[in-house]
Amino acid sequence: MSIVLILGSGPNVVSCRTWPREPFDRIVAINNAWAVRPDWDDLIHPDDFPAARMPVEIAAHQRIVRAAEYVPLQNTYGGFVYAGGTMAFTASYWALAALKPRVIAVLGCDMVYAGASNTHFYGTGTADPLRADITLRSLEAKSARLMAIAARQGCAMVNLSQDESRLVFPRSTVADVVGAEPAAIDQNMVDAARAEEARLDYVVPSGKYWKEESRFDAAAIDALDALWLKAVPAV
Repeated sequence: MSIVLILGSGPNVVSCRTWPREPFDRIVAINNAWAVRPDWDDLIHPDDFPAARMPVEIAAHQRIVRAAEYVPLQNTYGGFVYAGGTMAFTASYWALAALKPRVIAVLGCDMVYAGASNTHFYGTGTADPLRADITLRSLEAKSARLMAIAARQGCAMVNLSQDESRLVFPRSTVADVVGAEPAAIDQNMVDAARAEEARLDYVVPSGKYWKEESRFDAAAIDALDALWLKAVPAV
């Protein structure tokens, strides 16, 4: 797999409706984003995603990815506490593990909601990353972690949005995405961050980390986030 496009539900995701299929080898839609364009390949959603919002028809090449598939793969990268418990990150880690792409390009995943009349492309929705969640204290750090781990796998993370974003991925365009390169990382800082994750042992194999939230120290997570931000020097 070479280039994967991941579509979130941010208002700017509709800009991709006129994009050609090339250069994307696979299109992954998160939650409602399957409605943006009909040629998606994978629809990934949490188990509480409403059945009424699912596509009525699914083509032979399309598939649904649910928690039973993505939770074990997310665990291979450290689990939800370290990765950040929102679907933009979950979809990216799933793609890293399942598709092993050279580039992951995201659109509609900026997670910026302040003053927005329409929080999602379909209107006003629940701003999931803004909920009080110990895994989402720094969206920037969680995106830096994702970018560093992807780089170690030989995968570039890029953001095709031109709007304000909480993601720290470098910006790109459809025309330039083919040439995207993995981020330069500070290997010593990556090793330090992974060692701290191992020491903390905030791993929840079921993925239901909120059931064990009382054992997670917010200050320790903040310190860990700071390490990940230093692991990607360009951030």
